[in-house]
Amino acid sequence: MENLKLIVQLIIALGIFNVWLINFSKSSKYRGGNAGNMSEEFETYGFNNWFMKLVGFLKLSMAVLLIAGIWYSNLVEYAAFVIGTLMVGAIFAHVKINDPFIKSVPALIMLILCSILIIL
Repeated sequence: MENLKLIVQLIIALGIFNVWLINFSKSSKYRGGNAGNMSEEFETYGFNNWFMKLVGFLKLSMAVLLIAGIWYSNLVEYAAFVIGTLMVGAIFAHVKINDPFIKSVPALIMLILCSILIIL
């Protein structure tokens, strides 16, 4: 069970690092509306630039806590809860602009993975 938890922690953390550091300026079929990068995506949702920076800071910070949770397990549930809450917000943002369901799938998968970490 501990190995499963470790694998889920790494999947979530690496996924966040991938989206927010490596692919931040790149297009994706999962971006909201017709956005070509993260800044455009947040604009599409009607959010300000400062809000994108706040969400990015929270997601990256919680991803770091998930990695630290390998050694300090008391951090994992907290980080998973914050990331899960942000994923609920992401799903609602997609719904707000009438995106097709497929664009919400990554957030939904991350929400499920965060829930697994909380219940394990």
